[in-house]
Amino acid sequence: MAGNAGAAGIDISGLAERREVRDLLQWFTREKQWINEAHLQLCRVPAPTFLEGERAVWFLAQFRAAGWDASIDRAGNVIAIDGEAPYVALTAHLDTVIAPRNKDDIFVDADGRLTGPGVCDNGAGLAALLAIARAWKSGPRPADPIRGLLLAANTGEEGEGNLRGMRGLAQEPPRAGEIEAFVVVDGAGAGHITNRALGSRRFEIAFNGPGGHSWSDYGVGNPLHALCRAVALFSETRLDDGPKSAFNVGRIEGGSGVNAIANAAVAKVDIRSESNETIDELVRALAAAVDRAKEIENQRATGGKVSARLKEIGSRPAAALPEGAAILQYARAVDAHLGIRAQLNCSSTDANVPLSLGIPAIAVGGGGAGGGAHTAQEWFRPDGRDLALKRILLVLLLLMREPGGANTGGAK
Repeated sequence: MAGNAGAAGIDISGLAERREVRDLLQWFTREKQWINEAHLQLCRVPAPTFLEGERAVWFLAQFRAAGWDASIDRAGNVIAIDGEAPYVALTAHLDTVIAPRNKDDIFVDADGRLTGPGVCDNGAGLAALLAIARAWKSGPRPADPIRGLLLAANTGEEGEGNLRGMRGLAQEPPRAGEIEAFVVVDGAGAGHITNRALGSRRFEIAFNGPGGHSWSDYGVGNPLHALCRAVALFSETRLDDGPKSAFNVGRIEGGSGVNAIANAAVAKVDIRSESNETIDELVRALAAAVDRAKEIENQRATGGKVSARLKEIGSRPAAALPEGAAILQYARAVDAHLGIRAQLNCSSTDANVPLSLGIPAIAVGGGGAGGGAHTAQEWFRPDGRDLALKRILLVLLLLMREPGGANTGGAK
């Protein structure tokens, strides 16, 4: 089946009423307490970006205990497989921006709300992944899928991780070419479907110079002055009407004391847009600002000069799923069946990678409600989580069983 016609002809009610599917869906409601406890335990295993190994080992044990064929790949992703290629993949990222210092940093309030770094982003997604894994092996499964199911707890989604885990899944052997569609679970809620990938490029600006004493060496090129000038020049860049875009200087470092001329200064810059072309324009503006700041500082200097370097430290391509893509139509049909009113949105997630490669992908929430992402006060409330889990399962089943449905409609 292809595009709208295929999705429009799917009998969601008939699928959901099949005995083995009904049992799977009921598992999520019946096992709410187990899911909540698993959520708490996984969040207590620290997994800052680049240091996800401990949580990966924990996940490997969980997958294997549930009966999955599971392993850890070269990118550090925990992969669990049922069936043969081609696959439909369900993924959730392992890493967090802030890691708990100890287990007590992750706790449950009296009203059942989880609190602590990472409980929503991406504790909610990882709990959904575990719930699907456990439910899938809990009893008889549909006998008619024409695609296998691949679960992945992947690395490197946050910050400078640069989507390395998803790049490994989608672009590197042995999985490259085996996965026909991705459903990414990131954060909480069930009110959105991310069908557009927000692009970004991240840079480190570094100025270097001779340094010296603020009095006796006054006049030598000052890297901090040059860096601040570069930031000021770039901040004047205008964002005219067009694709939504943004840029931010998120970190500045340099110098050793108030009476010392710095010998180095560094800043990190984040550029985002729904358009790859606009991102490229902003990158050119940043490079021009750095060059101009270096030129001005060296013209002013009476001694040693400064040098400048602009280094790219991250890149996430912008992309979009065509409106007629089968995966999007399946998600909408499932939402209509479950009474979910979801909005389409644009966001930066692991789905950026497959979408940019022309592989159908969406990102959705793991249910419940959450907030305070990337802070120590992050929170998640599990009420209604089972509805989102049923939604994810039904979308997966449609992708696994519909002829041609999974690979209809890639990036545009």
